[in-house]
Amino acid sequence: MIELYYWPTPNGHKITLFLEEAGLDYEIHPVNIGAGDQFKPDFLKFSPNNRMPAIIDRAPADGGEPISVFESGAILIYLANKAGKFFGAGQREKIDVLQWLMWQMGGLGPMAGQNGHFNVYAPEKIEYAINRYVNETNRLYGVLDRRLAGREFVAGSGYSIADMAIYPWIVPHEAHKQDLNQFPDLKRWFDAIAARPATIRAYEKGGEIRSYSKPLTEEEHKVLFGQNASSTARA
Repeated sequence: MIELYYWPTPNGHKITLFLEEAGLDYEIHPVNIGAGDQFKPDFLKFSPNNRMPAIIDRAPADGGEPISVFESGAILIYLANKAGKFFGAGQREKIDVLQWLMWQMGGLGPMAGQNGHFNVYAPEKIEYAINRYVNETNRLYGVLDRRLAGREFVAGSGYSIADMAIYPWIVPHEAHKQDLNQFPDLKRWFDAIAARPATIRAYEKGGEIRSYSKPLTEEEHKVLFGQNASSTARA
């Protein structure tokens, strides 16, 4: 049994996408990030960066004590190794998958995240910041579109954790001021993944969990965007 500490955000969706595709037994423990659940001491014991998702594997392959993993990319790698799926067939394919997983973790996720912050959540509209992150998101969409030209999936020879990591960050493309029609190969890939039964199930799971409100309340905004080292230490 995998215990998944989760909230329906792009990073959270990555893990439900994998678990639904792999058919692993799992149980969701909601981490309401608007209410500050990510700062609770019990959660920080296995997710020290006070971010979800995180998992606890109660039945690891070595038969030993439960294994906890935080950071969505690390979780995907761990689960792919556990299940023996979605990580490529050999060393060269694994490198290919890892490159594109890291591209999402180091590029698309942070840039699209800042795009969403300044477009949706920032209390004042800062034109320079909005233009900076909209343009960089657009550049990254172009990189992905070129990569997908003549390819069904992003890396290796089949659907992989790279696709699962990237897809949830394309879902909010409209909020991020991106037009998928400008990226035909990306759009084809996006539509194909959206239609997968496991994708549909994963997003239904997210819909069953109440998300924080939009617009955010003042308290939710403070919890999500007003933390620093001292406030985390007091949690």
